[in-house]
Amino acid sequence: MVIVGGGAAGLCLAHELTATTSRSVTVVEPPDGPSRPPERTWCFWEEGPSAYEEAISATWSRLRVHGTDGSELNVDPAPQRYRMLRSTRFEQLVHARLAAHPGARVLRATVGAVHETADGVDVSCVASDGRTLTLRTRHVFDSRPLPALPPARTCLVQHFRGWFVRTAADRFDPAVADLMDFRVPQPRHGLAFGYVLPLTPNCALVEYTEFSRTPLTTAAYEGALGAYCREVLRLDAFTVEAAEQGAIPMTDARFPRRIGSAVFRIGTAGGATRPATGYTFAAAQRQSRAIAAALDAGRPLVPPPHGRRALAMDAVLLRALDTERIDGPAFFTDLFRRVPAERLLRFLDGATSLREEWGIGLRTPVGPMLRTAVELPFLPRRFRPTPRPAESAS
Repeated sequence: MVIVGGGAAGLCLAHELTATTSRSVTVVEPPDGPSRPPERTWCFWEEGPSAYEEAISATWSRLRVHGTDGSELNVDPAPQRYRMLRSTRFEQLVHARLAAHPGARVLRATVGAVHETADGVDVSCVASDGRTLTLRTRHVFDSRPLPALPPARTCLVQHFRGWFVRTAADRFDPAVADLMDFRVPQPRHGLAFGYVLPLTPNCALVEYTEFSRTPLTTAAYEGALGAYCREVLRLDAFTVEAAEQGAIPMTDARFPRRIGSAVFRIGTAGGATRPATGYTFAAAQRQSRAIAAALDAGRPLVPPPHGRRALAMDAVLLRALDTERIDGPAFFTDLFRRVPAERLLRFLDGATSLREEWGIGLRTPVGPMLRTAVELPFLPRRFRPTPRPAESAS
């Protein structure tokens, strides 16, 4: 089989498909150049050791949320831990595992047309040396970004820019990750927060993030990050060693996972991004395990990465945020204050029971959420522009 794209979803699936069987798997990745994405950071929470433990850059046993009034809330998500994974180390680890598998290979090429035939699928590629190749396979799993988002009732964007900063003095607690710091100026629409992941006492990833309708320019992110580092975190002397920037769709669009009898979409293109949070990596792992299990059982399919209840609740939250019926910073701060952290993280992963979800729902602004839930079925779905960073990341 062929996996198009060697990002988080493609490599997670390749790893799962080759971990316990002798399947033949080809991962087609873009060659070096402008089509290859810059290094990225993925975060997720997980209980026990990770399948990619050797590539984990940092873990945190405690999480912290700051309210707009400066209040500080520390939570313990045990038995789960928050983890950071950098794309370069992840790729190196999975590539090494694939290289040790007799049926796996990584091909650097640009994928063009994907055509189904009577006995499988033909994938047309252009190799890095200009040669034209055709890969013939039984199944294709495509993780390439969609040219346009499917129609949706609500479409926000989680957009951000982050700095890897190094301070002259020790300013960070490596055991605590600041998940949401609302002590930043709030935009006219949506919400904004700081995000701090300490790597050492004097080194951290510091991000400025917004949930809104449109990404900012890099200059605007830089100004917001500078103000956050100086005025809120009070870092004094620091240097910026690297930066990253991105935009993630937060939408109640329906993402088709099957686009032919033997062609499937995975990752963000297949709906793996959680609409209300933007987290993708954990869902990509779950989706990959489910695909491998389905193939083992003789069922070529891509199971949904999120349950129907989770998607329905996310649709209500997105609409409530977009219409400003709820105060975003207060909503998220109260969730962490009123719901045990371990249960809340399971909820965000879609792993809670109906009874637990009912209890969490009663701890939200019930009136505005019910009003939103009632109106959602009557709202039309419309096409929206695909969110992209205003300028490319450095």
